[in-house]
Amino acid sequence: MALAGAVCAAALAALTALTAVPAQAHQWPQWDVKDTGVSDVRFRGLAAVSRHTAWAAGTGGTVLRTTDGGDTWRAVSPPGAGALEFRDIEAFDARRAVVLAIGEGEASRVYRTDDGGATWTESFRNTDARAFYDCLTFFDRRHGLAMSDPVDGKFRILSTSDGGRSWKVLPDAGMPPAQDGEAGFAASGQCLVSAGPRDVWLATGGAARARVLHSDDRGLTWTATDAPIPAGDPARGVFGLAFRDRAHGLAVSGDYRPEQASPRAAARTADAGRTWRPADRPPPAYRSGVAWLPHSRSAALAVGPTGTDLTTDGGRTWRTVDTGSYDTVDCTPDLACWAAGEQGRIARLER
Repeated sequence: MALAGAVCAAALAALTALTAVPAQAHQWPQWDVKDTGVSDVRFRGLAAVSRHTAWAAGTGGTVLRTTDGGDTWRAVSPPGAGALEFRDIEAFDARRAVVLAIGEGEASRVYRTDDGGATWTESFRNTDARAFYDCLTFFDRRHGLAMSDPVDGKFRILSTSDGGRSWKVLPDAGMPPAQDGEAGFAASGQCLVSAGPRDVWLATGGAARARVLHSDDRGLTWTATDAPIPAGDPARGVFGLAFRDRAHGLAVSGDYRPEQASPRAAARTADAGRTWRPADRPPPAYRSGVAWLPHSRSAALAVGPTGTDLTTDGGRTWRTVDTGSYDTVDCTPDLACWAAGEQGRIARLER
């Protein structure tokens, strides 16, 4: 435990150095962009397992996996998936993963692999033309949820209790009504996130108010809270969430159109999402992905097409530390952070 604490402290110190003056630039940790072998894929789905193992999912039905820290990548896409848009992937280890394809009707699908992507099983195909699945999350290796944009005026929740091998639609009696135009953003695989064995949060946008919905019973009942970030337009809302425990969470937001400003692009909560406070100094532009630094109570990264921002005070203030384009970010218990985005771009944070 003492050794682990020392390693965590050293990692946090290195990440905090990102806010140092330019004269210390040689000490900055930075994204080490990996050669994925593809340049025409946008990776919005990312599952970081460890410093060595990560999975990425993206356009053209593409799934990649590395087990050597990103030095080499293996294409492990499900056969016949070339027309699908993978936007979220959850991995349990180097062999087992679940990937979500988004879209209307049968374009929304879930696949699972137990052999590192050598073979895949399609475990869910949406047959309701009104549904459009955006994100998925797992509480543990068995229990997980996926969410769809509203059907009959309420967000639809899909549940699994066998690791994604089978799925069922949950009753919607405990789901509050959706606003007109309200939906989730399949931008980073972080519009549905969980912490602990039962708590899960759902991010929304596109309506008059951006909201975060919370359930503490694995998706059976939900409460909705307004988020103090840009709304009132189909291109605005909460794009990504991250919770370091069941109380403390971060939300990133903005307007995804490049020509539009994105004020108030981040918020934070300390009470499981019952209330949200805007960042005192938010990221300067739209951000789609966010992740807490492992074992830290105050440091996190946010990413978007125009850069990476760091907070070291729990989301109160953010500072841009990199200008590369990323859509999603994920960190691991062994102190690794990965990011992925357009043009086949995948990177790992290096000291």
